[in-house]
Amino acid sequence: MAQKPVVQVPVDMTWHWQDEAACRESDVSTFFHPSNARGLERTTRERAAKAICLSCAVRVDCADYAIRSREPYGVWGGLTEGEREAMIGRGLGSRFDRAVSA
Repeated sequence: MAQKPVVQVPVDMTWHWQDEAACRESDVSTFFHPSNARGLERTTRERAAKAICLSCAVRVDCADYAIRSREPYGVWGGLTEGEREAMIGRGLGSRFDRAVSA
């Protein structure tokens, strides 16, 4: 199995959005499943994470970070690893590229 690349943090990335994240007080295990989690266990965990993301004021910023940095694990901005990979594979990841004002 091919190893996933190390996360590449975009040079224009800012982190202030994390202060407003709905997940800030949540258990991190909701967003990052154990490597052996499959089926209903994994689906249940992903749905719980997505429910938190749904009401998050910085969901787009979070998804933007995860897509542009090629974050290989977890639910970010309401998107799972597979959903982010599919977007990137279809060339949709660039829609999250945004200019960051200084």
